[in-house]
This record gives sequence, C-alpha cells and structure tokens, in this order.
Amino acid sequence: MNGFSSAELDQFAGDGFVIARGLVPNAMCESMKALARRDLAAEAQPLEYEAQVRYPGAPASLDAPGGRTVRRLLQACARDGAYRDWATSVQLAVRLHQLLGPRLELSQAHHNCVMTKNPAFSSATGWHQDIRYWSFEKPELVSVWLALGPEHEENGCLWLVPRTHRMEFNRDQYDEDLFFRADLAQNRKILQTKIAAELDEGDVLFFHCRVLHAAGQNRTALTKFAAVFTYHAADNRPLAGTRSASLPDIPLG
Repeated sequence: MNGFSSAELDQFAGDGFVIARGLVPNAMCESMKALARRDLAAEAQPLEYEAQVRYPGAPASLDAPGGRTVRRLLQACARDGAYRDWATSVQLAVRLHQLLGPRLELSQAHHNCVMTKNPAFSSATGWHQDIRYWSFEKPELVSVWLALGPEHEENGCLWLVPRTHRMEFNRDQYDEDLFFRADLAQNRKILQTKIAAELDEGDVLFFHCRVLHAAGQNRTALTKFAAVFTYHAADNRPLAGTRSASLPDIPLG
C-alpha cells in the first residue's frame, strides 16, 4: 500500500498540509455523497444547522429563511459503515502512520462529519486553528478532508496559511470566539501567504491542527460535500472532562 513520498512528507513538515490527489475512487465518493443526500433529505440526526454556528452569511435563527439549512451531518462513523470503513482503512492509516507514528486513534469528538455547504444559505468560516477548540496533552493532531466533489474558490473551498503550524500567537491576536483577527496589521501580514486548497473529487487534504485555515461561501448552484475526520497518536490523550474526551476514540490498525 503506497504512502507519502519523501517530498510529500517534507511538504507536510514545512507547510503543515499536503494533498493526496485521486486517493479515493469516484465511485466510492459518489456512494458517500448519495448517503449524505439521503440523510439531508430526512434531516437525520445528529446534525448541525447553519443558523446554529452563527457565522457570517448564516441565517439569523432556525425560524428565519434558510434557518434549517444543514451545515454538518455529525457522527459520521456511527451514521453509516461506509464512512467508518474509509476513515479507518489501511489506505488512509498507512499515510497517517507516517505523520503521527505507529499507534493511531480517530477522534469521534471532533470533525467526524460530512460537511454540506449549501449554495443558498452557506456561511463563511473565519481564520482559525482547530487546536484552539480541542483539548489534548499535545497539540499534534491531523485532520483528513476528503472532497466528495470539486472544491474551488467559487463553492467555498478551504484556504490555508502555510507554516502557521510552527508559529506561536498571542491571545490578543484572536477575538473572543478564538478566530484569528484579520483586522490586525500583524495578522494581515501572515494571512497574505494564504493559498486555496482546490480539490477534485477523490482528492484528500491532510492538515495539521495548528494550521490557520478558513473557508468562503458557496456561490454556485450545487451543494458541496466533504467527509472530514481527525486523528492523533494513541499516547496523545484527550484531557479528562473536556469535549475532546466526550466520546471514545477508535483505534486504527
């Protein structure tokens, strides 16, 4: 089973992210996307609505126009075996072992979802580092973003800032919701190096939990789907009593 090349490992170490192009067959992506459409139509719980995140562009409340637009289908591993099978597959694990070590676990408390960015009422996500909201012994986790269809600037792809997983920031560089403040001159200079993570169906983005990233709104006519999971080394434990420890982790082979 192929893993990352030495050049790809160097890119991840340097930039904090790397893309594996064409890693997942289109047929598998279409099957996962069909499951997501089924659950969207049924509003199958658990899920999160755009109105609940209160990001820029989101409906003001669940009762407002578009208020019940779904942003995330939560608990993907428990939702359907197809998601769990891929998220714990040897194909994925071989690359994660290269990044995190010989013993791995999938966090069910973070990500573990299907992102569903609707064209009519999608919101924008501000600049942030995922580790600001997570509680582990070490800030060393990797998220895996599987594009279930094309992702580009027009439909709200991710933007990332290379090398920010190696930077230290002060608390005053974030707002009260822990988003990185784009209004500060020192922050704007850092954000100038941002790049768009444009993906085709079946491409997989691996990114470090300390990388600054953001996403725009979907300005196309089609819903954008992505399956997203987060992993950590087995000896990097979630802190007791926090959200990170609220669900059992899943060991990978």
